This record gives sequence, structure tokens and C-alpha cells, in this order.
Amino acid sequence: MSNTHLVLHDPDGRLGTELPLDRELHKALVKAVLGWTGDPALPPADLQQIALLLTGTARTVAADVRRAADLLPEEHAARALSDVVLKETDRRLSSPADGTKRCAQDRARLVRALYERLDRLVAVAPQAAMAR
Repeated sequence: MSNTHLVLHDPDGRLGTELPLDRELHKALVKAVLGWTGDPALPPADLQQIALLLTGTARTVAADVRRAADLLPEEHAARALSDVVLKETDRRLSSPADGTKRCAQDRARLVRALYERLDRLVAVAPQAAMAR
């Protein structure tokens, strides 16, 4: 029996910081998922894969938000708001992704909110763009 998956060893956490996400691809996926008004007619396994992809994206963008917020002074309002958004992100990602439309759309809304927060941080502190 052959092993069909690859385990990446990344003890320094470099993959998440040195390889940028394809933002346009993820924005397109978020738009498509949030555009579902009825039954998307996808099997639960496909919905779960979409939710898992969006979960990974949310975790990576949340790390970018953390790095960017950490560049701001402790008392900065944008940093405080980022802390609130990140706590909510942690809470929402603590539940496992499942094969439902609701879960996929919840993760899509989370990714959208995280990218918006990251953009606001970069607008307030342009050096935060370097943290991405």
C-alpha cells in the first residue's frame, strides 16, 4: 500500500510567512461560496473540502493579521480591534469543519473579514505590508 499524502516538516514556521497565499484565488472562492443562495448541489465531501481550504486560509490570514497588529503600539485602536477579531476567529475555528453549506459559508465570511482587517492594518501602518 502506498502513502498518497505528503507531510511537510516546517519547524521554523517559514511556509506560513514566506509563501504568500494566492489572494485572488481565495477571494474568488469566497465570492462563489457566499453567492450560494440555494442548495449548491455539491456532495458533503466537496463542501467539507471547501470548508477545510477556507479554514487553512483563515488561519494563515489570521497569522498575517497578528503580525501586522503587533507592529502597532499596544494602545492603538486598530490593534485592539484586531485582537477582538482574532479572538472571534479562534473561537469560530475551534469547531471542526463539516460538509455543510452553512459551515463553508461561515468560513468564507471569516476569510473575508480577516482580509478586510489586514487591509485596514496596512492602511494604518504601511510597514505592516512587510509583515505579510
